Amino acid sequence: MESPTFGNREVIEKLKLEIAMVERGGYNPSVHDPRTDPRIFRDSITCLNAGLDHKKEPCSECFLIEFVPREHWDEEEPCHYIRLNSRGDTVASLENDPDRLHAALLGWLYTTLAQLETEVAEEKQK
Repeated sequence: MESPTFGNREVIEKLKLEIAMVERGGYNPSVHDPRTDPRIFRDSITCLNAGLDHKKEPCSECFLIEFVPREHWDEEEPCHYIRLNSRGDTVASLENDPDRLHAALLGWLYTTLAQLETEVAEEKQK
């Protein structure tokens, strides 16, 4: 599933950054502000609006929009509606269960990364 704006290789690199962020605890509460949980994807370096209080760039320009079901493209944070597994769990549906959320998110990231890497390898063979 190549994005019209982003090539598979660029998406692969961004997914690897997300994996590193999750695995290094980047979405865990900060020791400086333990009452505030970082928002999945929104507080990532891959987000076009990272570090901003208000969005300047539309989510439609983000590499993740291709993974969001069309009916959620107009949500405030459409990436929170990406189906992370076969049960249909999303960031939005799991936000009150951080352990399950991180496990589902990592599973989705690794699965999606593997699929894209396979597509790139197949393209090279052509």
